[in-house]
Amino acid sequence: MTQPPDPAITSSAGAAPRQWPSVELPAPLAPRPDITHVLFDFDGTLSLIRQGWPEVMVPMFVDALPRLPGETDDELRQLVLDDIMRLTGKQTIYQMIQLADRIHQRGGQPLEPLQYKHEYLRRLGRQTAGRVAGLASGAIRPDELLVHAVRPLLEYLQSCGLQFYLASGTDEKDVRREAELLDVTKYFGPHIYGAQDDYRQFSKQLVIERILHDHGIAGRQLLSFGDGYVELENTKQVGGLAVAVASDEAANGSGRVDPWKRQRLLDVGVDAVIPDYRDAIPLVEFLLGR
Repeated sequence: MTQPPDPAITSSAGAAPRQWPSVELPAPLAPRPDITHVLFDFDGTLSLIRQGWPEVMVPMFVDALPRLPGETDDELRQLVLDDIMRLTGKQTIYQMIQLADRIHQRGGQPLEPLQYKHEYLRRLGRQTAGRVAGLASGAIRPDELLVHAVRPLLEYLQSCGLQFYLASGTDEKDVRREAELLDVTKYFGPHIYGAQDDYRQFSKQLVIERILHDHGIAGRQLLSFGDGYVELENTKQVGGLAVAVASDEAANGSGRVDPWKRQRLLDVGVDAVIPDYRDAIPLVEFLLGR
């Protein structure tokens, strides 16, 4: 195993040393050998089944919103995109609540947010159906729809004896089914959590609180990976270590970061930014002091 020689790693250029060249470090990073639990987001962090979901949600929102006098197509699309991406990582229903609020603000009569959610899921299902069917039939191998190199990291973390949790803003029944198709359920066991019909009964913050309470651990013992601000912000709030997966989902394996994700996640105060998991094992070895 690679053993970085320094107790704290930093680079003024924002790029980590040769042990993990694709990692960006916003600030000095020190080992945390007391880490015991790891939290993963799902879509964009592990799974690519829903890759391209904004291209489904944005047009739906644009079509639903009343236009303001003089408002251009580009202005409306940018407004919608900002609303949607600001809420990425939260349950889907929150984006639909935002849509309903915008319609009301513009003098329209919105539907119930749950109706918008059902319509969005119907449209998204048309896009993802081929991927789900391909996984189920074996025509698509699970690793083809996982973020690049995440399985070796999961195997490594499991070999270290760490406990895994998965928390997603996607409906729990869908997350559980897709985790099974992607052959990652074996890492998380029963600890797979997702959105509920009563959205007030679930949040990533509640999952983090449960981890700390049920296992009697401190926040600094938690390591989180995510591509949305919610799980990473919640992790930082309890003193955990947050790794931003700024994955370019349309070019999986390219090693390129998504610039919008990167900036949004840096604003949360994450500890590291990665494009995918190509250098994640040596990074985690360092964090665990191994």
